[in-house]
Amino acid sequence: MPTGISGITPTLIRQKIKQRRRRKAEIRNMVHQENGIRQYAVIFLPYLWMLLFFLLPFLIIFKISFSVTEIAIPPYSPLVSFVDGAMQILLHLENYTNIFTDEDGTYLRSYLKSVQVASFSTLFCLIIGYPIAWALATCKNTTRNVMFMLIIMPSWTSFVVRIYAWMTIMKKDGLINDILMALGIIDEPLHMLQTDFAVYVGIVYCYLPYMVLPLFAALMKVDYTLIEAAYDLGCRPIKTFFNSLIPQTKSGIVAGSMLVFIPALGEYVIPELLGGKDSILIGRILWQEFFNNRDWPLASAVAITMLAILAIPIVWFFNAQRKSRERV
Repeated sequence: MPTGISGITPTLIRQKIKQRRRRKAEIRNMVHQENGIRQYAVIFLPYLWMLLFFLLPFLIIFKISFSVTEIAIPPYSPLVSFVDGAMQILLHLENYTNIFTDEDGTYLRSYLKSVQVASFSTLFCLIIGYPIAWALATCKNTTRNVMFMLIIMPSWTSFVVRIYAWMTIMKKDGLINDILMALGIIDEPLHMLQTDFAVYVGIVYCYLPYMVLPLFAALMKVDYTLIEAAYDLGCRPIKTFFNSLIPQTKSGIVAGSMLVFIPALGEYVIPELLGGKDSILIGRILWQEFFNNRDWPLASAVAITMLAILAIPIVWFFNAQRKSRERV
């Protein structure tokens, strides 16, 4: 067999090449293993957080919803009992049936009222937040920073303090009535506090930033050449807005709507402080059942039913996100 320089043969060269390839494969596998460990370490804390502060409380509430009220500590019956050495599991479904068979219809009305308030509040946030997000996306960087500060700065103050501020603004001798009466627009103070109007104002004010920020992120990705093309083809501004701009910002609209609708549906503080006696939303019902009536099983059933209602828009949101990714 012919030999090369310094006794290097083709067989030896092939062996060296195989060794290098094997070494590179081993290094690549080690890198993949290290990256896999790092990825698992990164996602471990979020999963642990969700397990401790969402899944476990949910399972506890779900378990309590199948109990019955008792004068004891805790104020509900155990699901598992032992009689003559035999284990018995008693599941009571009357808590769920009471929600739909209540003579006064309190729970169904509170659910419908909560959905109505959350839906209209989301719509108002969208109508108000879209122009604000558009202004943020199209203004200069210096102006954008100032506008961001104006939007986010109220969140630095306590949530309850801001609601109390609106109470002082909307009461009969508050700032709004004083200005309107000083201008001669009204002759007597308007009754705004303890009404549905006050509840809508409070929810829109508190949750508007959650609508603006996703819309701003979506508007920053808009292809403005499509809008220019629509104008060049003679499309009117309103038609251009709905046919060109809205489809491109659909993801931001859906995300912002979910961020507003979901917490607004179970809101308690705003209806309690700004709403009247007729503003019976599901959050207030939960508070009354848990702390006033001490009917924990029924309150747990009401909470589980509310989560089931919330699952509908959440599933719809994830399906919309999946379909948008498939189109891309």
